[in-house]
Amino acid sequence: MTLPDGTHETLRELVAAEATACHAPALSWGLVVDGQLATSGGVGTLDDGSEPNADTVFRIASMTKSFTAAAVLALRDEGVWALDDPVARHAPELAHMSGPEGSPSITLRHLLSMTAGLATDDAWADRHLDMTMDEIDELYRAGGLFAHRTNDEFEYSNLGFGMLGRCVRRATGRTVQDHITERFHRPLGMARTTWVEPPHSEWARPYRWQDDASIPDLPHPIGDGEISPMGGIWTTVRDLSAWVSWLDDANRIEHRTAGTGLAHASRRELQRMQTYVGTRTLAGTSAPSGYGFGLVVRDDPSLGKVVDHSGGLPGYGTNMRWVAGTGVGAIALANTTYAPMSQATMNMLYAYERLDGVRRATIDVSAALQACGAQLVELLNDWSDAAATRLFADNVEPDESLARRAHQAGQLLAEHGHLRLVTVHPRSWANGELEVVGSNQAFRIDIELSPLAEARVQAYEVKT
Repeated sequence: MTLPDGTHETLRELVAAEATACHAPALSWGLVVDGQLATSGGVGTLDDGSEPNADTVFRIASMTKSFTAAAVLALRDEGVWALDDPVARHAPELAHMSGPEGSPSITLRHLLSMTAGLATDDAWADRHLDMTMDEIDELYRAGGLFAHRTNDEFEYSNLGFGMLGRCVRRATGRTVQDHITERFHRPLGMARTTWVEPPHSEWARPYRWQDDASIPDLPHPIGDGEISPMGGIWTTVRDLSAWVSWLDDANRIEHRTAGTGLAHASRRELQRMQTYVGTRTLAGTSAPSGYGFGLVVRDDPSLGKVVDHSGGLPGYGTNMRWVAGTGVGAIALANTTYAPMSQATMNMLYAYERLDGVRRATIDVSAALQACGAQLVELLNDWSDAAATRLFADNVEPDESLARRAHQAGQLLAEHGHLRLVTVHPRSWANGELEVVGSNQAFRIDIELSPLAEARVQAYEVKT
């Protein structure tokens, strides 16, 4: 594929500045375009003196949550459970994990959408990925500490995703790690993706910035265990580009991937805002944001719907981000504690937009909207009550009489002359704007179709 001139150089300079700002010894990055890793690179050096690249392995921490959420939804699709099932129904040992007085039972949905109310636990959970079943069962028996009543507020919980992992284990008879590897990693060709420290040397060792110097975080990274479903995956920019493309493909009008592993509708469900978080500022731009299922959703004023998730562990900071439905995404992986890679990927997308590479996702014009739009313009050109009755839903005349509407159509013609429909700009398959041109100037008409099977116009408004 052909990228705008200067794309690679611009992005490399940008991520190099981010790496310097966050004191990352090594940073690997990539740009996904049209479902492929279009360009990638690395800045800094690894322990052996080489430069990181798209195949260098990093630990991606909480980016793991999207994989766990996908596994939970896949089992839902297969009839194993419903999202509103109490977790104790599928893992009885979780029965003691209940919210403060007045709380409903914790469900799979609560855990996926971060509304269980469990206290935010990033610092604690990041050092307990390797908890054994016996250790975490002791915690479950004691019950957790809650910041809110269940289902009242957004409260980010890593332990909650450990609980989801336990539910998967009880439902399938194997760990969620094995389930995810078989269902997603292997079919998507994510050959360098693991749950344990890589068996080869081509991985970025963990560092943290302390006393104006980068120092190794620990002699060895924390191992795999019962809380790993929240953040245990090791992978590469290249492997993640397959995951980003596979998820975003569900948002596109024409899917390029089969609905295996997880149906397109369920992939979109992961990326739909389930819990409102509030307005957040990133890369200098504020936008309303919310949590989906293992993914964050941002209504960006420039790009539209942007989906992402960050990852942070001792020794690592990571992010993947894409503009929903466009096939364009950015990935950045760094090997220093809690490196703010969400800033890097957002800046990458903004930079690519400035290079004329990103367009807001569009939807196709439905046959019904196109036909009704054309008929409305024809009616305004040559009014007939009979034609109006055929085109309009039965609310239209009570809302405003046909006589008044006919008079307004006449005034429109007197001002603009004969009208021609240029194009339809859909907001959905059932409403949008008609771009209309007369002899003097172009203007728009809002149009809404009724919910009946036979397409009829329920409302329209001329905007001159």
